[in-house]
Amino acid sequence: MSEGVEWALHSCVNLAWSGPDRAVSAARLAAWHDLPAAYLNKQLQALARAGILTSSPGPRGGFRLARPLAAVSLMDVVAAVEGPEEAFRCAEIRRQGPGAGEPAPGGADAADCAIAHAMTRAELAWRKALAAQNLDEIRQQAERQAPEAPRRLRAWLAAQ
Repeated sequence: MSEGVEWALHSCVNLAWSGPDRAVSAARLAAWHDLPAAYLNKQLQALARAGILTSSPGPRGGFRLARPLAAVSLMDVVAAVEGPEEAFRCAEIRRQGPGAGEPAPGGADAADCAIAHAMTRAELAWRKALAAQNLDEIRQQAERQAPEAPRRLRAWLAAQ
């Protein structure tokens, strides 16, 4: 998983802390964590295409949450940034080279590969766990760990 997922998740929480009436530019969100603005902007645009954020152009424009954090799962963010493709792709190397085995009777395919099967099960469990947790739960945990964080962010944004 790319670092863009982490950046996107933090940005969503930071946008919640900034308040519903404030649009925050990609540059400002990036500056808060000393990230490259152009790369973060790509992640934010992906979140906007997925309907997680809205964006508005112009000098007072920027990004806002499109829906409440409770309505956004971790999987929503991962899929927006990384795309819907499976993390593991079986290339069927067991059918190549001197180690190539004979196809099983009955025309077995890649789904019958023990490794592909195990990886598919693991990915399904991972996706279900991400889908079961929403960003509001993450926000609440972050606030328990750093109760001053929302106030500090709002003050920093207001000072600019």
